[in-house]
Amino acid sequence: MRAIVVSATGGPEVLTYSDCPEPELNPGDVLVDVTASGVNFIDVYHRIGRYPLSLPFVPGNEGAGTVAAVGEDVEGVSVGDKVAWANVMGSYAERAVVPVSHLLVLPEGVEPEVAAAVSLQGLTAHYLTHSVHEVRPGDDVLVHAAAGGMGLLLVQIAKLRGARVIGTVSTEEKEELARQAGADEVLRYRGFADAVRDLTGSGVHVVYDGVGATTFEESLAALRPRGMMALYGQASGPVPPVDPQVLARGGSLFLTRPTLAAYIATRDELAWRASDIFGWVASGELRVHISRRYPLSEAARAHEDLEARRTTGKVLLIP
Repeated sequence: MRAIVVSATGGPEVLTYSDCPEPELNPGDVLVDVTASGVNFIDVYHRIGRYPLSLPFVPGNEGAGTVAAVGEDVEGVSVGDKVAWANVMGSYAERAVVPVSHLLVLPEGVEPEVAAAVSLQGLTAHYLTHSVHEVRPGDDVLVHAAAGGMGLLLVQIAKLRGARVIGTVSTEEKEELARQAGADEVLRYRGFADAVRDLTGSGVHVVYDGVGATTFEESLAALRPRGMMALYGQASGPVPPVDPQVLARGGSLFLTRPTLAAYIATRDELAWRASDIFGWVASGELRVHISRRYPLSEAARAHEDLEARRTTGKVLLIP
């Protein structure tokens, strides 16, 4: 089969389109013919070595497709089923092996490409809005990169839960996308903390920040007393060490650096979050914006465009 292989960390050029052996199917595993793979910033972190992995490796944490074979001890999944997964390495490939414990059988009304675009980010948006900070009607919520794949989902889910949503974006085009998703107010990044306070009076209940270094200090300043700062990513780079007294001075603020793995730690929790996400997609309550599709062989170009902020919504690789 063909797959993207990383043999040395570095720039997008290390994403090599290669011939690879067929993956081995062990007990409890399912072999999937990949329809589409989602491209996420965590794939960039793996590629550059910010989150180190043993070399060589096949990147990609999210995908969807059709079951081609099932291993021993697999129940509830059959050959031909349409399925998706998240937080499982090896998705940048024509075929992927996924533990059945991480596999999600797609309901009617959710196509594999859409599932590949929403699984990882949808589960992340769910735990951020339902568990890290349980968004309630009337909450003021700040979403950074509101026109990106994660941002558009966060805006919509926060609105479903009754929040007033303030988004940040960098261009007029992205502002329009954020507003179409339901954002009540859309700001540029420069001076956003002051603008948030002008809008809210006391600051927001929660900031969902996947940008990191360039937004972190102002994100804290945009919070109301006892507000929650959820730093779920670092697209602009890692945040320097933080003096906990900063949280005291801001009014007993909360700061967390959550990960998806900790919030889908059990099969029941994974199933709950996935059922909500796929249910909203099937009903039309949650719209998934796929902005670009690249051939699997052009994974390097997809990473270049993602890192250069030339994309909105979700980016997919198609084998």
